[in-house]
Amino acid sequence: MSGHGLRRGLGPAVAVAPGARVDRFEIFFDLVFVFSFFIITRATALNITGGALLHALLVLAVLWWSWVVHSVVATRVRLGEGFVPVLMTVGMAALFTFALSLPQAFRDPRGNAAGPTVAAASYVVIRVVHLSLYLYAVWDSPNERRQLIRFIPEVVFSTLLLLAAALIPPNLDHAASAALVRDSLWAGVVLLQYSTGIIAGTWGWGVTSAEHWTERYDLILIIALGESVISVGVGSNLLGQPPTWPAVTAAVLGIFFTAALWWVHYDMIGPAARIALHAAEDGPRVAMARDAYAYCYLPMIAGIILFALGAEQIVHQITTPNVPTHVPAHGPGEPLLFGGVICYLCGNMLFQLRTLRTLSWTRVGTVLLLAASIPVANRLPALAALALLTAICVGLMATEVVVFGEQRRALRALVFEERTTHEAHEAAYRARWHEPAPGEPST
Repeated sequence: MSGHGLRRGLGPAVAVAPGARVDRFEIFFDLVFVFSFFIITRATALNITGGALLHALLVLAVLWWSWVVHSVVATRVRLGEGFVPVLMTVGMAALFTFALSLPQAFRDPRGNAAGPTVAAASYVVIRVVHLSLYLYAVWDSPNERRQLIRFIPEVVFSTLLLLAAALIPPNLDHAASAALVRDSLWAGVVLLQYSTGIIAGTWGWGVTSAEHWTERYDLILIIALGESVISVGVGSNLLGQPPTWPAVTAAVLGIFFTAALWWVHYDMIGPAARIALHAAEDGPRVAMARDAYAYCYLPMIAGIILFALGAEQIVHQITTPNVPTHVPAHGPGEPLLFGGVICYLCGNMLFQLRTLRTLSWTRVGTVLLLAASIPVANRLPALAALALLTAICVGLMATEVVVFGEQRRALRALVFEERTTHEAHEAAYRARWHEPAPGEPST
């Protein structure tokens, strides 16, 4: 069968329309990414060290690149239509296996290589699924086919590096050398992936629906924030313990500062950036989509995982029986909590700078205040340290509501006008369904 005949035999692949929104299968697929974020957090929480944090960030970066490729594929073809859900289910299974093998990827490098090998093999399947589907979608577009070919070396060499990270360290005599080789190979994968995204450029790519692209990333950020709440609740002793005033207070503070961080992005920056991406065209639109969403979202996701780890450590200390609440907190909880929020805010400021070409003095001041508060938090009881962070985050929210009140109202008016115009256009289009067919009497 010829290539053209094979494509006909596979069935339809529905193209993404300019005004498309996220479909339900894409959200279903995201559940596996939620599990992956959860696994990274849980595996790191078992023994928080500098090395464990480095490994978590390396794994997150590789996983996030898979998400970026996945979102690029979703700009060309609807993942819930035709034969595509079948192929994507294979990718989901591979991603699920990849997540399950992550806790073993950085164990004793001279031990059993089964876990790292499974991680590498699963990664191969994920990339092949995405590559095959995108090739199918752009088969009739020579420009996009040529651009896709420029990414094949990254797929091949990143796969080889992951396989080398699984197979070489067990054959080395010294544990320190084996660990260094393994970590260096994983770092090489990250460097190769993200540099390829820059070097390959924007020629040949396109973001058909800015609405779809921004919605995909907004949803995954919400999912990551929700996973942080789950992680704190599951891992911090909140479950299974009788409710006490310190535990209830800690839970409420955790919800408050997480909601404030949600507000940081979704109140003004996210909606304004969506409009900016809509306004951009061709190459500038692709460059903005790549820089702001594919790259700047990574430190935001990393910050969420870090502050989830810190909040879990602090809340665990608060809920541990027979531990006085006035005793100063100990361990890495406070630096992780404050540092994670700083990382999240810095990523969001980079996102704002890239999409809107502005920088809010309120957020710069908040980052400096958080950094200065870390030594203070280390001397405070755990509940007081959590309250300090919550006060800073909620204070940022309250300050921006007051200071940027006029800009917020203007943005909301613009969004309302945009939605109203869009709905009027859709209503006019749907009115044709009620028009009588030729020859039928009108009613």
